[in-house]
Amino acid sequence: MPTTSSPTTAKAGAINAADLAALAENAGRAAELMRLMSNQNRLMILCSLIDGELSVGELNDCIPLSQSALSQHLANLRQADLVNTRREAQNIYYRLKGEAPIKVISVLKELFCPDHPAP
Repeated sequence: MPTTSSPTTAKAGAINAADLAALAENAGRAAELMRLMSNQNRLMILCSLIDGELSVGELNDCIPLSQSALSQHLANLRQADLVNTRREAQNIYYRLKGEAPIKVISVLKELFCPDHPAP
């Protein structure tokens, strides 16, 4: 006679209640990060910043966008708290902010750009 598992029997790999609660609490933040990174231009900006801070001019040199389009994407990333800025004379420098974008970009670079790994 085959055995059947009862609804209360935990399956291997099943998520527990505490993990499910943490996932539910953070799913919105994760989804927002993925939404912002789903735009190719913003993803390229974030990938460019993985190696360190860059000025708007330096970003504009490596990302084929008009200055106004680049500024709009940078504003979105600033509002989402994914980048920090600092001003030095006439230049504004951007760098990644926080652990989440750094880790996600590092994994993406490892998967899609294995010849150019993140630091």
